[in-house]
This record gives sequence, structure tokens and C-alpha cells, in this order.
Amino acid sequence: MAVSILNLDSNFVFVQGGTFKMGLPDSSDVEGGDIQKPQHKVTVKDFYILKTQVTQALWYSIMDTNPSFHKDCYICPVENISWFDAQLFVEKLNKYKKGHYHLPTEAEYEYAARGGNKSHALNYSGSNDIKDVGWFEDNSDGRSHPVGQKKPNELGLVDMSGNIWEWCSDWYEMYYYKVSPSDNPQGPAMGDKKVVRGGAWLSLDEGCMVTSRGAVRPASKDKFTGFRIVRDP
Repeated sequence: MAVSILNLDSNFVFVQGGTFKMGLPDSSDVEGGDIQKPQHKVTVKDFYILKTQVTQALWYSIMDTNPSFHKDCYICPVENISWFDAQLFVEKLNKYKKGHYHLPTEAEYEYAARGGNKSHALNYSGSNDIKDVGWFEDNSDGRSHPVGQKKPNELGLVDMSGNIWEWCSDWYEMYYYKVSPSDNPQGPAMGDKKVVRGGAWLSLDEGCMVTSRGAVRPASKDKFTGFRIVRDP
């Protein structure tokens, strides 16, 4: 699945806005699930989201570098980038394409991972079996993989469970769900870490669920975190 600057816009999927239950039910006993509770109703607006994680090839076409740890695979997701690096990519892309691209909010990410208004209420993005849709600890062989090799979800999006964690725009607050607004939440006003979503090739299966969330300092870089982008309608 080769996404380039030339065919970028054709690789976005339209996500019709709607209302959904974000997070884990209170009855769930998923390990570490407290930061995914309470489940609460959230409404998001229409948006477009890239089918795949941003690849090394797409990153190179904008940034003229390849910072990835696994840099032998241009159709693999770019990684080893900070949240600030992702923001710089978006800034340059917006100047080049004269568009309105940005990182997804945490709510947009979960809504899209669940399949939007086509959701079948699955545990992972596109299946109840992580092996169908994601690269994780048991099948990844200790590295990221080319995008789009696993089954897509209800919207046609791939790798939203596993492969690499993905930066979101939101600041992280452990119990933000208790105070989150219901209409298009943007996350806390400030913080010292940013939300990451989706799980990665080193995650356990429960870490790749559509509700899974993590937190990383925005200047941090590692070989299991990258991103995808959204575009305004």
C-alpha cells in the first residue's frame, strides 16, 4: 500500500460524525483499564483520516529524511519521531498542499478505530481477534511491518490496532474521562505527556484494543511510535 504525496488525498477515508460510547464499560476487568474508564458518550464532527499510518516514504517526501530505526522498509510506518516532529511534518504538509491536515484527537482516533457509524462493536479495530488486524507481541517478530498487510476495519482503515503507537493531538490526563466534555473533546488544556493510541508491535493483545491509551512525553522518540493524520472536510 504505497501512499505518496501524489496520491495522498485519495488515501483518506471520510468519517461521518456521530455519537459513540468512548472507553471501557465499568464492568470490564482489562488489566490497566482504569485509565480507559468511565465509559462516556462523545460526539465528534465529520473528518477525513488517512487509511494507513504515515509511511517512511511519505515522511521522506515532505521532510527529506528518514529517522526510522527500521529504515529498510519505505512502506513501513515512520517511527523514531517525537510529537514535535509530527507537528513539523503537518506544518510543512499544510504549506505544500495548502490544506488543513493535523493529528487526530483521541476521540477521533477511537471513533475511527471502532469503525465510526459502521461499527460492529469489536474489541480491536476490525476484528475480535487481534491476529486478523494487527502486529503485536506474539506475531511481530520484534519489529514494525509494512502498512496494510492486515484486515481493514469497517471503514477500510488499517493498522489501528498494533504495528506502532500513534501520536494524538491531546495532552494526557490519567482520569480525563471523568471530566471530558461530550462534544468534540480536545483533551486537557495542558500537561507533560501526549496521548498515544493503537498499541504497537511490542504490545500485548489487550494493549491494542480500540480503547487502549498511553502517554508519552512529546519530545520522546522510539522505534514503536509514529502517527497518521486527519484532514478537515
